[in-house]
Amino acid sequence: MLSNTAINQSFIHESAIIQNALDILDSRIKKPTSYIKSPNDTRNFLRLKLSELEHEVFAVLFLDNRHGVIAYEEMFTGTIDGAAVYPREVVKTALRHNAAAVIFAHNHPSGITNPSESDKQLTKRLKEALSLVDVRVLDHLIVGHDITSFAELGLM
Repeated sequence: MLSNTAINQSFIHESAIIQNALDILDSRIKKPTSYIKSPNDTRNFLRLKLSELEHEVFAVLFLDNRHGVIAYEEMFTGTIDGAAVYPREVVKTALRHNAAAVIFAHNHPSGITNPSESDKQLTKRLKEALSLVDVRVLDHLIVGHDITSFAELGLM
């Protein structure tokens, strides 16, 4: 049987490994010359950022016209089953970053990644708002036990 000290040391070691992985992915994804080469790169990055959170977070990857990552921002935080998202703020932030495209992501703390009707309506509203300023919405990913892509489901 492991002592509390051994369990704590194991947890600290595991946390350090996870933080190291996040730092590596973060440095790769935030380089100005770093481009999203595959949906898997994006999934791995977002899984590490959002999957373990106990409350909903709505985040946006802001991209240049060649899909280079300009910024990753966790824009809205909510409760265990929802977060208020304001299209006006997303548009303002996209313009501030001079983004040509975006990828939305949010987590479902329950682990279930099926898009709700409100997720679909929000994506539609955000896409319409951003199209007015010529910012393309490439995808909306829901992170939980797995990751669900609106684009792969034909919802974009």
